Amino acid sequence: MMGLIFFLIIGGVAGWLAGVIMKGRGFGVMANIGIGIVGSFIGGIVFRLLGLASQSMVGELVTATAGAILLLFIVGKLSKA
Repeated sequence: MMGLIFFLIIGGVAGWLAGVIMKGRGFGVMANIGIGIVGSFIGGIVFRLLGLASQSMVGELVTATAGAILLLFIVGKLSKA
């Protein structure tokens, strides 16, 4: 149960950070969590392909945030096309 709560908190913070970096503000609590969760999967895949792995809570936050930024970048490019 604590793992799920931890996962949601990391997802929310990562989504919010990605929103601030890419857009200048967050997207709302539920959207931030969703973006952060999807971003954590994307970040995990990309980091694994690069031979990197997170070993701490900060590392997991960095991975999720990087993935969420990549997600927002891709969605932004696709929506403009």
